[in-house]
Amino acid sequence: MTRPAASSPSLPPDDPIGMQSFALLLRRMNAEFHRIAQEFAQVHGLHLTDVQALIAILDAENTPPGQSAGPMTPGRLARHMNLTSGATSACLDRLEAAGHIRRVRAADDRRVVHLHYAEAGRRVAREYFRPLATATDEARSHFTPEQLHTVVDFLARMNRQLEGIRS
Repeated sequence: MTRPAASSPSLPPDDPIGMQSFALLLRRMNAEFHRIAQEFAQVHGLHLTDVQALIAILDAENTPPGQSAGPMTPGRLARHMNLTSGATSACLDRLEAAGHIRRVRAADDRRVVHLHYAEAGRRVAREYFRPLATATDEARSHFTPEQLHTVVDFLARMNRQLEGIRS
């Protein structure tokens, strides 16, 4: 993990833009996302791991070309989620049986399986997570485009930092 050349000045612990405030807000947001994902899993008879797999598959499909390794595969998913191949297969079996994903053999190499979010699963998720999308849009509406660019930059940098500390 790279560190900035010059450290920022020390801020009081109750500073709204200090490290403690950021950590608290990020933890709270993560806990809310986790709660919402857990509720989705329970409503649809899935495990939380299944929902995390769905998110990884969706993200792989929505990553711009050149920024990802292409469609998600079971092997990439296993590495991404730190699961054994058996646990990954069980997860994918549940998701496929529930209609959330499709497994498609690659045309150029039939040994390779690509994972895709099924349209039926996409509709179910879109409907369930609509309140989250609405809340996100409402929160965004309070900021200027310039401020939103700063938020996006922060979140992208934060994600890169977190990816850099994976074991």
